[in-house]
Amino acid sequence: MTESEPARRYRFGAFEADASTGELRRQGIRIKLNAQPFQVLLMLLERPGEVLTREEISRALWSDGTFVDYDHGVNSAVNRIREALGDTANSPRFVETLARRGYRFVAPVETIADNVTPDSGSLPQPEPSAAALESQSVFSRRILTSADELPKTSHTVVLSLFLLLQLMYLAFYVGALTNLAEIEELLSPIAGATLVFDALIGTAVILIPVRAFVLCAVLFRAPGVRGKFLKMWPWLLIADVLWALSPFLLLHHINSGLALACMTLLVYSPFAQRSLMLMGAGREAGELSAEAR
Repeated sequence: MTESEPARRYRFGAFEADASTGELRRQGIRIKLNAQPFQVLLMLLERPGEVLTREEISRALWSDGTFVDYDHGVNSAVNRIREALGDTANSPRFVETLARRGYRFVAPVETIADNVTPDSGSLPQPEPSAAALESQSVFSRRILTSADELPKTSHTVVLSLFLLLQLMYLAFYVGALTNLAEIEELLSPIAGATLVFDALIGTAVILIPVRAFVLCAVLFRAPGVRGKFLKMWPWLLIADVLWALSPFLLLHHINSGLALACMTLLVYSPFAQRSLMLMGAGREAGELSAEAR
């Protein structure tokens, strides 16, 4: 690579491909991808949204006239790319197959040029080790879903489900405060019943305005609502897991088995809310207008 040609890096979703080093990374962690599949990936990234024919790929990979079964070779390279990106041919998020034509990269791609020279006056900062990055992001990468791993769904569906979950929690809080006498009687045999009762009242009083804020912010497409919700989410996670026990407050009306079943479903609810937000429940008006155009 010459001095006049800047190093090429491509960012798409949670991934970054560096043409100068031949490395593919996901949130800083290197993903193994052999030379030929990586070369095909670069070709796709250089022309996002355009069809890259199988003949073009085969000429680039075997330009010296080597005799190969290029159909099998191209298929194998694309399959390795999909494995590295966690993509599928049936529901592509990155590489789309066009029957009898070729392939197309369908995700947005950001090109980054590295123009830093050695005499810039400061030494480059060492890159964090893979082990350090692994420890920092293990929870978010292995447990929590990232936006690029979620399916594309109608904004109306996503928004409706998100709002229904907020209304469900508001109903829990208001219902609990409406039936304090019954709940106090139900908790009375439990050790520390007074503490549990006070915690129930306190969290309900705090969370009613919080849920009302989230509901209104999403409904009226407030600027930055997605980022604000994701910052609030760890605290909502704790509150929602605690309120997953709320079906047991209805033991005068339902049996313990049904209460347990409802509780297990409610434990998933905060994760569902986060996924729905990443899928577009918190889209701003400008984003929706741009998508419509």
